[in-house]
Amino acid sequence: MSSSYGHKMIIAVRDDLKLSKGKTAVQVAHASVNCALASSKNDKKRFKAWHDEGQKKVTLRLKDLQQLYELKSKVEAAGVTTSVISDAGHTEVEPGTVTCIGVGPADERLIDRLTGDLKLM
Repeated sequence: MSSSYGHKMIIAVRDDLKLSKGKTAVQVAHASVNCALASSKNDKKRFKAWHDEGQKKVTLRLKDLQQLYELKSKVEAAGVTTSVISDAGHTEVEPGTVTCIGVGPADERLIDRLTGDLKLM
């Protein structure tokens, strides 16, 4: 599934939680790894293209949990890999708090259609 636009993954983080930079980085890493592993297993061709192109990733902001689940529904309906991250609760948030969502990797144009209304981190 190659295109001249390439492939990318996005990770969208809840802005309402006001996570520290370190906590945000770890949550983004969890989502990225989960999406990459799922894609490498379930969509080898797309994963390889994304990997070979340099593994483009972009982090975005979500207003709140409701917006995260709205995005999840759109992404799943489009058939794109997704991973919702729930925190273990050892540091900044309560156990089970949903912090972010990973989307992709997928064709960049599709990702942009699904997430283009979100702001960069």
